[in-house]
Amino acid sequence: MKIEQIYTGCLAQGAYYIESNGEVAIIDPLREVQQYIDKATADNAKIKYIFETHFHADFVSGHLTLSQKTNAPVVYGPTAQPTFNAHIATDGEEFKIGDLTIVALHTPGHTMESTTYLLRDENGKDHAIFSGDTLFLGDVGRPDLAQKAAHMTQEELAATLYTSLRTKIMPLADDVIVYPAHGAGSACGKNLSKETVGTLGEQKRTNYALRADMTVEEFVKEVTDGLLPPPAYFPENVRLNKEGYEAIDTIIEKNKAFNATEFKQTADEALILDVRDADSFGKAHIPGSIFIGIDGGFAPWVGSLITDINQPIILVTPEGREQETITRLSRVGYDNTLGYLKGGIQSWIESGFETDSIQRITATELETLMNNGEESVIDVRKPGEYTSAHIEKVPNLPLDFINEHISDFPSQKTTYLHCAGGYRSMIAASILKARGFHNMIDVIGGFGQIKNTSLPIVSEECESSCSAK
Repeated sequence: MKIEQIYTGCLAQGAYYIESNGEVAIIDPLREVQQYIDKATADNAKIKYIFETHFHADFVSGHLTLSQKTNAPVVYGPTAQPTFNAHIATDGEEFKIGDLTIVALHTPGHTMESTTYLLRDENGKDHAIFSGDTLFLGDVGRPDLAQKAAHMTQEELAATLYTSLRTKIMPLADDVIVYPAHGAGSACGKNLSKETVGTLGEQKRTNYALRADMTVEEFVKEVTDGLLPPPAYFPENVRLNKEGYEAIDTIIEKNKAFNATEFKQTADEALILDVRDADSFGKAHIPGSIFIGIDGGFAPWVGSLITDINQPIILVTPEGREQETITRLSRVGYDNTLGYLKGGIQSWIESGFETDSIQRITATELETLMNNGEESVIDVRKPGEYTSAHIEKVPNLPLDFINEHISDFPSQKTTYLHCAGGYRSMIAASILKARGFHNMIDVIGGFGQIKNTSLPIVSEECESSCSAK
């Protein structure tokens, strides 16, 4: 028996490769599928089944492309209604993979078709569950994503999830391994662990949602409390997963390498997305372009901030990372990339076209400014980060909701933006600059460096102003 978790940090997503006696099952594959085919070839094995735990909202799965390339059927749980041919499993249905058995356990609640796959070893012993978004390490799937499709309230979905967990998952033995679909950083839950593999026994002891004495009313309240609005791209990703999509190879092939003049002409009809690092973008970028760095939480931030998934996009990338950028955008359904600037920003500069910049200062410089009376500072971190600790009297305008709260930012006044490390604040500064806010200054190193200054920090823990030195 071979089980491999194929984890993609940018999406905080785990796909799974299971092999036994020459047969392979893939669970929740990424959109680019050649890696699974290559693994099976190396194992002298054949992909027999492609299992989907549910209709994913946060990424476009590779189930259709993989099925087309291998002839393996796509398997969904009960109640799923894709528009393509798929095997809709019944609750408790068994699938043989070599010497192993995979059992479909219908576990609705996150979505109504959500299904957990129980893996039994060659002796028939329960070995592991592939729990999708039903059960994470430290959390469970949010119950508000399928309301419209299920015609249910989030409270009704949460109550359904409560029953699924207690009738299908919690009765399993403590030594059963838990392989979830996501880890920390995913928007599919609230407080996911950084760990990506655990045991059911650990979860019964530590996961708030699996408390043995928990009532359904307590569960519903705790699971729904503090849910932030889901990213705008989620419904479109669900649609693509249910109805189909272009192969990623086709997406890559249609993108063009533009020279600087062609790029400038195309910019009239497309969004310029610059994916270099924050420092490089700050020093020189094409006017009107948006920064979301490829080496940060790239795809989820694209999904949260570029609200039109069909928006035409042209790219400025680090040299040699053009195809990677296109691929990572397509993972979250942004397929309308038109091409990239050949030769990068340097070719733009050499062509004599205008560049723009965003000023950056250090935390020490911010400290001096604030000690001398500067008050126009904004924290763009998430609400939970801000509540935990922030500079005294500095307001919070999270990057997540910047499109809805543009008017809350001062348009004429020089304003200093910070996040945790400088990635999100540069994204915010770029969006604001593209919208006509030309007085935004980014704080290098963000709150991580600010904590090392003498600026007063308000912490929920101490409930008072205290030095962060």
